[in-house]
Amino acid sequence: MNSQVSVVIICRNEAHIIGRTIEAAFRFTDDVVVVDSGSNDGTQSIVTAAGARLLETGWDGYGKNKNKGVTMARYDWILSVDADEVADDALANQLRELVLAGPETMYNILFRVFLGDKRIRYGEWSNDAHIRLYNRNHTHWNEAEVHENLLLPDHTQVITLKGHLLHYTSGDLHEFAMKTVNYAVLNAAKYQHQGKKAGWTKIYLAAPFSFVKNYFFRLGFLDGRAGFTIAKMNAFYTLLKYLRLAELNKQQKSSNH
Repeated sequence: MNSQVSVVIICRNEAHIIGRTIEAAFRFTDDVVVVDSGSNDGTQSIVTAAGARLLETGWDGYGKNKNKGVTMARYDWILSVDADEVADDALANQLRELVLAGPETMYNILFRVFLGDKRIRYGEWSNDAHIRLYNRNHTHWNEAEVHENLLLPDHTQVITLKGHLLHYTSGDLHEFAMKTVNYAVLNAAKYQHQGKKAGWTKIYLAAPFSFVKNYFFRLGFLDGRAGFTIAKMNAFYTLLKYLRLAELNKQQKSSNH
């Protein structure tokens, strides 16, 4: 058991998987914090029954909610996972025995991504990796509402761990579609806040380019029907994101006159 690492999980309506995620975390730590933003499917009772500590809060965006959970953690070393990300045996074993370096070290983790029960090996979801283990005295999450990132201060050293987080991104096409629309709308708002514009090239060319890049250049077709679905949905996400951004740009322009 690694008595230096706390696991912080953010979730909403993840009753179908949160128990597995917490169980995997308890293989290498004795401190799991779950930040729930209004679940109505019984997620909270599963969290408490599994032995994790529960923080119920509103939704302020991915970055802010992750930082909320960090304030509850017992230890300074934080492993941040989403509710649908389950540590595999190799990762759990390494984390249990890991001798942590200095606080300026951050740890990168490899991902294996699934659509339903099918592992996706190609396309945009291949070779996925993210920095997820860090010392809270060295860094924190930015406050982006979506596609949040850890800040990387100067002199940061990044080490990649063995093993994987198994990311069960969507159970079926309906869930995938709902997440796609939600992320597109949130990201459009993020872009608008950053002052970005949606020109005609972005609206008309970005989506087809996304499909070609992921389905052909990144070999998404080798994942069969799932690969086609993912490439198509990612292209739809890109189109919807820029259409919504154009709408927000127009609304902002009108309000300024």
